[in-house]
Amino acid sequence: MREIKILAIVLFFTAVTYWGVEPYAHSQMHPHVAPADFSFKDIEPLHVNGNIENGQVLVEANCIACHSIKTLGLEAPMSVEDAASAYGVVPPDLSHAGVIYDKNYLAGFLKDPVGATNLSHKFGDAKPYAMPSYSFLSEQEIADVVAYLKNIVATKASDKTVFEEACGRCHSMKYDGLKAQTPNAFIKSYLGAEAPDVSMMIRSKKAEYLSTFINEPTKMVEGIAMPRVGLTEASQDQVINYMESVGDRKKAERESLGLKLIGFMAIFTLIAYLWKVQIWKEVE
Repeated sequence: MREIKILAIVLFFTAVTYWGVEPYAHSQMHPHVAPADFSFKDIEPLHVNGNIENGQVLVEANCIACHSIKTLGLEAPMSVEDAASAYGVVPPDLSHAGVIYDKNYLAGFLKDPVGATNLSHKFGDAKPYAMPSYSFLSEQEIADVVAYLKNIVATKASDKTVFEEACGRCHSMKYDGLKAQTPNAFIKSYLGAEAPDVSMMIRSKKAEYLSTFINEPTKMVEGIAMPRVGLTEASQDQVINYMESVGDRKKAERESLGLKLIGFMAIFTLIAYLWKVQIWKEVE
């Protein structure tokens, strides 16, 4: 009985210390940040419905000079090296852009790429952004482009495909054999910093951190060069799922083993206590 009292006292003071100190320390080291805004409230939403046929005409006239649409058999007209040299980063393939990116984000990006990506601290008159503004298009024409991009998606993209299209232009995933489409030297010159390999990012930053960081990087790291990606919440979940499947393949097994270990220790503690009671009973 004496040992149980001592254990209770230890547990009490441990709990007081943990609940009294840890939350405060955590709040100082990791200040609370509002979750990512998947409604993109800071971007003016579209007020009109798009026309797919006119959107196709606009995309063919304005987009495929730089972008590929591989699902339609349209390859980018420039090589990777030429595109990276000209723009600083390889223009993305638009095969699934209509579904992996938020509709209003796409519209806002066409009108004001720097504002939509939250990169005004990196780009301005002295250093223009690679993607030009298409603010000369009317709201109806922008809605048409977005409608066409949404219409060309025949099937849902896999987690890996979403990662490749949304993140793979800058980031490598070497543990899955994916190399960044844009050479790092061009990215560093363009953004001012190299884009890291993200094979183990899920282990170092955790899914909770990434769920905000991917769509609101400046909330987490002030002045960072990474743009706001503009993914829908479902697409962001696909990116995180893919990162987890590559960088934390043993998560389910590890969590299962942890529960088994806790169960074993509980049973072992009970047996040890009962054995101790029996031994002391004989001594007495």
